[in-house]
Amino acid sequence: MKVLLLENIHPLAVEILEARGFEVELRTGSLSEDELVAELPGVHLLGIRSNTHLTKRVLDAAPDLLAVGCFCIGTNQVDLLAAADRGIAVFNAPYSNTRSVVELVIGEIIMLARRLAEKTERMHAGVWDKSAKGSHEIRGRTLGIVGYGNIGTQLSNLAEALGLRVIFFDTADRLAHGNARRMKTLDDLLAEADVVSLHVDGRPGNAGMFGAEEFAKMKPRSLFINAARGMVVDDVALRENILSGHIAGAALDVFPVEPKAQGDPFESVLRGLDNVILTPHVGGSTQEAQEEIGYFVAGKLAGFALEGRTELSVNLPVVQAPQLVAGHRIGFLHVNLPGVLASVNGVLADAGANVTGQYLSTRGERGYVVTDTLDPLPSDALEKLAEAEHAVWLRTWDARTS
Repeated sequence: MKVLLLENIHPLAVEILEARGFEVELRTGSLSEDELVAELPGVHLLGIRSNTHLTKRVLDAAPDLLAVGCFCIGTNQVDLLAAADRGIAVFNAPYSNTRSVVELVIGEIIMLARRLAEKTERMHAGVWDKSAKGSHEIRGRTLGIVGYGNIGTQLSNLAEALGLRVIFFDTADRLAHGNARRMKTLDDLLAEADVVSLHVDGRPGNAGMFGAEEFAKMKPRSLFINAARGMVVDDVALRENILSGHIAGAALDVFPVEPKAQGDPFESVLRGLDNVILTPHVGGSTQEAQEEIGYFVAGKLAGFALEGRTELSVNLPVVQAPQLVAGHRIGFLHVNLPGVLASVNGVLADAGANVTGQYLSTRGERGYVVTDTLDPLPSDALEKLAEAEHAVWLRTWDARTS
């Protein structure tokens, strides 16, 4: 089976997949929609990061595609419903780069509070500017975290260890870590925070959630950080608040429009502003994080393609089937309707199958049954399942080749 990995995914992913028998092609950049339509026929597994967008049109043009691995946290660059309709599994790495993003944010808080970006620029220009003007400690300041998930909670813990007071707002019920306080509304958080750091996901409802109105509600001379999604923030409104002095500094790692490949030109209304740190979407770009992501997602892709395992899939029913070490396995993805499992088991019984394990899960309009048997199922039984009215696909695996 052929694997295409885009956007400079860590070489460990290549090693893992090649060791499992896949033919792997690694590319450094992303592909446009037209390029994907041309490239994906014949590709069975696709690895991407945040800059490659898989639309319905792209998925329609990928008849051989079994699964997509997002070698990052977010999956909003993939049409998940269209993928599920076609039985294409999508995996991501929800935890692997958490620490790297948090360390970047902590460093940015200190750099903004001490205005270090300006200091180093002037030193490189030959200017000795030894002044405490506008420079502050972060101890005792209040950090407001918007989005209290995996990254937000770890940021909360490290920030408290540095002496920051932590408040947070999340639309979901989240357990407060340490001495962090939940705020009832985003407005309450903005009124109290000295530093606001965004850590929300890329769901469509979050687009444009932080604009002129939200900046106006922040404390005068507060700091702003966006390491979440570029489309969440109105960068023009942020620029106006930086220029007016209402916001004392900002750090952004994500942008509404980002270059597609290494070395491409970068445009932003925030370029050239004092005490504004701009980084090229490198929150998770440490060697440690990228290696862990490569290991994690490559393992999920191989587990699905070779054994039918869907644990941590973001769009198909999650079946945590054990590793296939003996016998045979049948995977049956189907429309989620009553009676399908009974009909599957009827076919197995008629075929005299010796079932050694069976695992079932449903998700939305899809159901997934994994059945392990001692011996291969006869071809007529497999054909009957594959041609069933509610079948999306039927696949089989042998422990000797998985």
